[in-house]
Amino acid sequence: MQRAPYAADPAASRGREFSEDRKGARGPRSEFQRDRDRIIHSIAFRRLRSKTQVFVAPDGDHYRTRLTHSIEVAQIGRVIARELGLDEDLTEALCLAHDIGHPPFGHAGEKALEEAMVQAGGYDHNAQGIRMLARLECNYPDHPGLNLTWETLEGFAKHNGPIHAPNWALADIDKAYPLELGQWPSLEAQVAAVADDIAYDNHDIDDGLRAGFLSLDDLMEVDFLADQYRRVEKRFPHASLDLRLRELVRSQIGLMVNDVLEHTREQARGLSSADEVREAGKQLAGFSPELADQERALKKFMYQRLYYHPEQIQTAERARDVIARLFVAYQQDPTTMPDDWLDRLPSDEPGKSRHIADFIAGMTDRFAIDQCTQIFGRAPQGLSNV
Repeated sequence: MQRAPYAADPAASRGREFSEDRKGARGPRSEFQRDRDRIIHSIAFRRLRSKTQVFVAPDGDHYRTRLTHSIEVAQIGRVIARELGLDEDLTEALCLAHDIGHPPFGHAGEKALEEAMVQAGGYDHNAQGIRMLARLECNYPDHPGLNLTWETLEGFAKHNGPIHAPNWALADIDKAYPLELGQWPSLEAQVAAVADDIAYDNHDIDDGLRAGFLSLDDLMEVDFLADQYRRVEKRFPHASLDLRLRELVRSQIGLMVNDVLEHTREQARGLSSADEVREAGKQLAGFSPELADQERALKKFMYQRLYYHPEQIQTAERARDVIARLFVAYQQDPTTMPDDWLDRLPSDEPGKSRHIADFIAGMTDRFAIDQCTQIFGRAPQGLSNV
């Protein structure tokens, strides 16, 4: 499809924080293709395969992890970007990287780090993701981080909208390489954000059904879901319940994608450049007002029935305790950290706490459990509820 006038153009990129001289050395790729590939080849991206999405289940093969979720987000994002004439590579890069700052055990781990870092500037997984990409993931001899383009870093930082009060991690990057945090980002970044919503709204239903935390009767309490299921039932009257529920998830994704395409085309009509997208002063890519209301109702349902399910809360509290105990252990005896992290440990605060948080945030669920077992002599219990 022809590139839309409001799409990000890799040939007109604002460049990278650190100059590079690698022309032709790694094949004929656009700047945004290079960003996507750097993310895919990073250690931080590979670690997502063992980080919690919804269910803390280190041994569960059939549930989504941060990695499989990110791949699903990228698939949805690319479809939307292609139909809108946006840059697919930038969209995909943002989709693949959007959760790269999450610590082990998902939001339970994030809560533990937020509490541990109160006196050191706080913790936020989006800001940590930028820190991971721009500073901590070091694969090159001539600069820190992955040295991604301005457009990729800007899109990652602001994919959920403008940021007027960045925490220390994002503020440090913005000071070194200003990302215009007060403006809306590119349409590619906005598409990545809504693709994330579409993916987890529907795939978390799939996992919740698989785990037995949700049932068809539960889903039928939500008008939006009930309407979709009746359509599926009418089309496939002889299909098994399992196959009809899978079709429900697929049909909902299609409905949401089509709604986003129609609404975004209308919102972006008349725009002639990516800069005009940033200057529009509002979100352009997203759901129509009607579907946005339905999506909010769906989210409310998912929080009540799945995310705040008693078993989920109990497991999350055990996971939060693992991260909290690890943070205290490294504070009290840094020699329990690996040598390469110990050698770089600052002696003063808040640097010391931030360094420890960097180490913990990069852990997989499995590694965090192993570290807890090594330090305390006993493996944490009750970390799987499926």
